[in-house]
Parts: sequence; structure tokens; C-alpha cells
Amino acid sequence: MATETEVIPEILAQFDQTRSSLIPILQEIQNQYRYLPQAMLRQVAQKLDVPLPEVYHVATFYNCFSLEPVGRNLVQVCLGTACHVRGAPKVLDRLLTDLKLPAPGTTPDMEFTVRTVRCVGCCGLAPVVRVNDSTHPNMSQAKVKGMLKKYYSKPAAQ
Repeated sequence: MATETEVIPEILAQFDQTRSSLIPILQEIQNQYRYLPQAMLRQVAQKLDVPLPEVYHVATFYNCFSLEPVGRNLVQVCLGTACHVRGAPKVLDRLLTDLKLPAPGTTPDMEFTVRTVRCVGCCGLAPVVRVNDSTHPNMSQAKVKGMLKKYYSKPAAQ
């Protein structure tokens, strides 16, 4: 992967150097790095002439952005009302157990990042887990291991 100083001019060249390009630029950085490195946020603020606190505000407001490295697979467990009532907390517990995580976060091998979200808009399919761009409906503790196997580049945890 190229260094931050090499990539930022390449990314910025794809967009107008205006405030309205802030979100698309951050999206492209997020796509390439799976998070928003602090040094890049500073460079974006400087190049777009946007105050750094405003860049941080945007970066922390939207759930699609992360200021910390994210695993190769982003697992989002919906804990909205419908999902919660239909067993999402138990699904989350099983995910954390299988991935050997004490709480939502990133596995040491950077394969998975587990996060909880309030709603993914699939209440009729509850409980729902999203992995990257795929939605897994009607999740249960029994389905977690099979779901993880689809994404894990190494044998799934026993």
C-alpha cells in the first residue's frame, strides 16, 4: 500500500478542491485504508481549506467512517427494537465468543470488526447482521459459525 503522503494527492486529484468534496474524499480514503488516518484528515482539511474540527465532525458523525483501523470484514449487528426483541443480543454474544472478543471491536488478526448499530432498515428480517455489503437475515446463534466461515480467510474459531 502506498504511503499516506503518496495517496492523498492521488485521491484529491479525483475531486474538486471544494468543501462539497469533503465527504466523497473521506469515502475514498475510507475505501482504500478501511479507516481515516489522522494525518490524511489534516491534509484534506488543509487542501480544501476546511477547519480541521469540521473535518473531524464529519468523520465522526457518519457511521460509515472510522478513525481506527477496521478489520477486513465489518460485521454490524443490528440492535434496533425488532432485532433486539427477536434475539440480536444473543447473536452478538455468539459472534463475540466465536471471534474471541470481549466486546465489540477488532480481532487481533484484523479479519473482523464487530460493531453494533441501531437499525439497518430490515425490521421484517430481524434479527439482522450485515457483513460488509451483505445482509444476513433471520440470524440465530446457530447460524453465526456458518456465516463467519464465508468470510474468514483462516479456519473459523471452534
